[in-house]
Amino acid sequence: MKVKVGINGYGTIGKRVATAVNQQDDMEIVGVTKTRPTYEAKLAVQLGYPLYVPADKIEDFKAAGVEVAGTVEDLCGKVDIMVDCTPGKLSEEYKALYTKYGIKAIWQGGEDHSLTGISFNALANYKESWGAQFSRVVSCNTTGLLRTLFPIDSKYKIKNGYVTLIRRSADPNDSKAGPINAIEPVVKIPTHHGIDVQSVLPWINIQTMAVKVPTTLMHMHTVALELGAEPSTQEIIDLFKQTPRVKLVKSKDGVKSTAQIMDLAREIGRTRGDMFEIVVWEDGIKMVGNVLYYYQAVNQESDVIPENVDCIRSMCKLEEDPLKSIAKTNKAMGI
Repeated sequence: MKVKVGINGYGTIGKRVATAVNQQDDMEIVGVTKTRPTYEAKLAVQLGYPLYVPADKIEDFKAAGVEVAGTVEDLCGKVDIMVDCTPGKLSEEYKALYTKYGIKAIWQGGEDHSLTGISFNALANYKESWGAQFSRVVSCNTTGLLRTLFPIDSKYKIKNGYVTLIRRSADPNDSKAGPINAIEPVVKIPTHHGIDVQSVLPWINIQTMAVKVPTTLMHMHTVALELGAEPSTQEIIDLFKQTPRVKLVKSKDGVKSTAQIMDLAREIGRTRGDMFEIVVWEDGIKMVGNVLYYYQAVNQESDVIPENVDCIRSMCKLEEDPLKSIAKTNKAMGI
């Protein structure tokens, strides 16, 4: 029997999680939610997803000609687990609702670790969410860092890490955010990203800084790690090649920027042009003594999507081995 999954918030992340869940053979989407009758709500219905809305919004949807299957509470009564992709400060309200209905729930990285007490990354701490009622998939940037930091720390021990995040200022479909013609530093140092990494790997000493730049495509990280050993550059390259959901590219092959990475995602036929892997420039990896330097790029809309699938599998006890879950998810999603 498939695990019944609901998506609370069918937006940038929610719609991608819905697609990924329905690609799996051990789980299925039984409904999604929206608060307004937008094009996303209409498309959800066209795709065959039963649509659930707040009780006080039903008339708005009817007036817009959008078919509604019931209320958000109705959906809670039909699912085993809810993937919460709602924006804003609704987490405590929905946590109480999920508790009332006795269902499991996953939140995204915009929420604090304290909400669930468990933060999830498939490779680094899959088993910590095993059978849990509530968990949290860490943010796109934290997911990106964990994908490469965990294998390096496991093999060579990270003594100190220093990362600068060059952040996109908005998602491609967001016309409200900025900056438009500026570079904006995050002056609170260190930023929260290193702290978020430590919610999964508390022993790693990492400091982070960030700047926002006027692009919508991806984030980029510049990483410097002081290691407890002195592997060769080639050994690091080989390690990344063996790491799930890490993709190596070469500048000399024409992949010189985030623009070419996103074009590559489209050319290989990815749904919505998504790049689920963390992309590392192979010719930008360099060991100097015991210090490792590299650049990586993060598609903020999509890198957390396979993690949500694996988190469902861990919380619902569908597969105990993290590597088997990762492989199953990757195969179904074409990663």
